[in-house]
Amino acid sequence: MLLLGIDVGTSSIKVSVVDAQTQACVAAAQFPESESPIISPQPGWAEQSPEQWWQDVQKAILKAHATKKYDPSDIVAIGIAYQMHGLVLVDEARQPIRNSIIWCDSRAVETGEKAFHAIGEEKCLFRLLNSPGDFTASKLGWVKANEPEHYQEIYKMMLPGDFIGMKLTGEMNTSVSALSEGVFWDFRDEQLSNEIFDHFSFDKNLVPTVQPVFANHGSLIDSVARSLSLKPGIPLTYKAGDQPNNALSLNVMEPGEVAATAGTSGVIYGVTDELFFDQQSRVNSFAHVNYTSGKKRLGVLLCINGTGIMNSWTKNIFSPSLTYKQMDEQAKKIKPGSSGLLVLPFGNGAERMLSNKIIGAHIHGIDLNLHSAAHIFRAVQEGIAFAFRYGLDIMRENGMNPKVIRAGRANLFLSDVFIESFVNATNTPLELYESDGSMGAAIGAGIGAGVYSGTLDAFRKMKPIKFFKPTASSTYDSLYANWKQLLDMHLEK
Repeated sequence: MLLLGIDVGTSSIKVSVVDAQTQACVAAAQFPESESPIISPQPGWAEQSPEQWWQDVQKAILKAHATKKYDPSDIVAIGIAYQMHGLVLVDEARQPIRNSIIWCDSRAVETGEKAFHAIGEEKCLFRLLNSPGDFTASKLGWVKANEPEHYQEIYKMMLPGDFIGMKLTGEMNTSVSALSEGVFWDFRDEQLSNEIFDHFSFDKNLVPTVQPVFANHGSLIDSVARSLSLKPGIPLTYKAGDQPNNALSLNVMEPGEVAATAGTSGVIYGVTDELFFDQQSRVNSFAHVNYTSGKKRLGVLLCINGTGIMNSWTKNIFSPSLTYKQMDEQAKKIKPGSSGLLVLPFGNGAERMLSNKIIGAHIHGIDLNLHSAAHIFRAVQEGIAFAFRYGLDIMRENGMNPKVIRAGRANLFLSDVFIESFVNATNTPLELYESDGSMGAAIGAGIGAGVYSGTLDAFRKMKPIKFFKPTASSTYDSLYANWKQLLDMHLEK
């Protein structure tokens, strides 16, 4: 019995086929091999084509089949993880009206700020747990104000995973978790937010049917099944944003447990049972995958837009011929602190933890007679780790003090230099697992389909593959102080 997980990432689509009994990955595939482009019609804007996601999903699934490591007819359920906060608009023919405005797009910051003040800051935080910021609701508000011709065509608005679910099953539905990440959900009244819909004059009929995260979201339609060599009628039983899903994949489900990821963006995600909000909305609270009205489970999310994308930019600019592993080997030869080189990795749009400011990425203190590419490789990874420390300190201010952080062995957590910097900068132990987003989506599908009795059953065989603890936190505290001084200088401009 096999489970198929699909991870609709910003950089690529990844799929995993997981053996339901052993919870081991049988085969995995990614498409495209190179990183998918982000369309940026204007500075601060970020879009991708939903139809391109769908084409890439199909190619990734067929690529996994081509490994011939399993029989596709043994797949019994499908799960989807997806990049959060994106806006997908479809017409009555279920065709995208425009490109998706994705998570790191900054055009709606002003729209969200106006809504925050008009609705009332305390009311927003009390009911929505967040400022509207540049989340999905504000993006839809921007479309309504600036592209009325597109707004008039809308039949349904969806999050990216809802769109891929529609393409697989023909059904249009969403979840409380998805609506909360878009800042459409009132946590006090457990319903669509009247404040948001009234402020923007949105029609609530634009929202698809609301279902639990773990539920039957539709069955694979015959034509799609034939083209993908899958059985018709396979149920789609799980859909979740990438960060709640990453937490699920690491069995971070209960209060006090914390997960991290460092892909295109970087995230620390902690679970709480309280309706938590940060007064400055620098960290954000959303319904976790196991949230119910009777059992509150919220994910407190700290997001750094520029982590993997900063590392990727560094590779492409300074050493495009090197692999990431080779970059890491060169960076290992440089001592912590990179001989005074400091990097601020904030070049991917407005940063929520910096109060939605756009300060850009900076490489500071270059000595032309001293610094090499290897110094830059290390300084970039240290700068990303310091950004995590900065955000974690905000979470600590709000009472979240993790004793250990869990992460999957993927993306920047494949780098020895980054792990060393992360553990020592945050002064927090790290457990590393053989897991990623597509594997988490597959396990989620198994939970939703009833293959597992619950998360305890689903993760009964999960064990960490490595454990790291701080060994030089005092050294990194001093380095971090210099880095933060540079950041404060840019924030004051």
